[in-house]
Amino acid sequence: MGTDGRTPTGPRRRRRDRRGRGLRGEVLAPGLPGARTRSERFDAYVLDAVARLEPRWGEALVDVDVAVELVPPSDPGPWEEQVAPLGRVFAAEEGHPARLVVYRRPVEARADDDLPRLVHEVVVEQVATLLARSPEEIDPSVVEDDEG
Repeated sequence: MGTDGRTPTGPRRRRRDRRGRGLRGEVLAPGLPGARTRSERFDAYVLDAVARLEPRWGEALVDVDVAVELVPPSDPGPWEEQVAPLGRVFAAEEGHPARLVVYRRPVEARADDDLPRLVHEVVVEQVATLLARSPEEIDPSVVEDDEG
């Protein structure tokens, strides 16, 4: 160490708490639910929605990739409305499994106060499209919730 207090690799760092407030750390431990980001919570909602469908449709969903993207691409398909879609299904192609995508920002923008419910509805609609069935057949509880 030189006379100026520097080490050969850089300035000397203090290893003590200078103002007596204790060492600073995270407010919540990383494993607690409140420590998750909005994006992580949204991903968990999507996984929960898929998990709710697995007991009945698990075999049909084995080879389906589920993904979350921030926003839909700027070039909508010809079958889509001008309004941003909430999700999209891509059919399986040679070498690629079928893919179900949920778009986080449009879903969050349309969710009033029950984001997990809207995420579940979007996943049910996309699974229905993928399996060529009606949403009521995929999850009857979605229809019951809408009527009630």
